[in-house]
Amino acid sequence: MGLFEDFNQFLEDRLDEFLANNPHLELQAIEEQLREQQQDTQRLIAELQLKEKELQDEILNLAQDIQTWHGRVSKAQAAGRQDLAEAAQEREAALLRQGNQVWGQMEGVKQRIVQAKELLKQIQQRRQEVTAKYAEVKTSSSSGSSNNGYTVGWNQGVNSTHYSRAADPLDAQFQKWELDEEIERMKRNLGK
Repeated sequence: MGLFEDFNQFLEDRLDEFLANNPHLELQAIEEQLREQQQDTQRLIAELQLKEKELQDEILNLAQDIQTWHGRVSKAQAAGRQDLAEAAQEREAALLRQGNQVWGQMEGVKQRIVQAKELLKQIQQRRQEVTAKYAEVKTSSSSGSSNNGYTVGWNQGVNSTHYSRAADPLDAQFQKWELDEEIERMKRNLGK
């Protein structure tokens, strides 16, 4: 596990260094994360609103059932059927308890909707700030020296380029250079 952790730390360090040298890309990455968070939050709000609607429908159905059983209690009492009246009262009470539970669930969902909407507002505000800062940095970097050749791989994204070490001419150049260096080092060591 140590080798994997070391390699992972190495990659994180290189990424941090790269982003520090290219602040516009760091802002672009943050903006992308915020965009994804915004989409996830909007999806969550839609799911919660659907759940709220389902709970409201369930409450309405329970209310109709309670009304039916309440009428049956009265009807059984009027007919002198105390055994049926008591059973109907028990059923009515059970439905009332169930209705209270569903009502509590609905209130919890409503609170989560309010919280999700507040989070969405914060994400949108933060995204606007990052977008403005990105435009500012991009404007200042375009007036100065450009790093476009250095960052072209970042802007292409993962889906547009599929890195293959076997077919990478840059990797081949580095391997040749590193091999040449190793041969020179070995020559120097043999000459000693």
